[in-house]
Amino acid sequence: MELPAEQREELLSVLKARFEKNMNRHKGLEWAEVQAKLEANPEKLWSLNEMERTGGEPDVVGHDKQTGEYVFCDCSAESPKGRRSLCYDREALEARKANKPEDNAMDMAAAMGIELLTEEHYRELQKLGNFDTKRRAGENTF
Repeated sequence: MELPAEQREELLSVLKARFEKNMNRHKGLEWAEVQAKLEANPEKLWSLNEMERTGGEPDVVGHDKQTGEYVFCDCSAESPKGRRSLCYDREALEARKANKPEDNAMDMAAAMGIELLTEEHYRELQKLGNFDTKRRAGENTF
């Protein structure tokens, strides 16, 4: 999916401001290179917009020099408001008898084009600051 031009520009502006405000998360990286990569991958912009729309406050937290991929993670202080009260996966959701949530984290992440962080990635993210202190954050690479 692709974002309309106006929405794309607004998102890039938000991401750039967050990038520049939090340089400790991505030392040695340049926004112009990140933006060029984003603009070449419009489906990733759509996913980042979903992360932003649901309260994740995505920011660059890494760069894989071998693949050239940049890693964005949710950097919100608390669990993203639009992604709370979920079961982990469909099996857990279907097994729930009372107070059943509307969705599950695995399906929601897949629909957004992101992945849940592994425990290892989550621990690495915590070295950059106190993020998502109640639940695991989302991740997007491109």
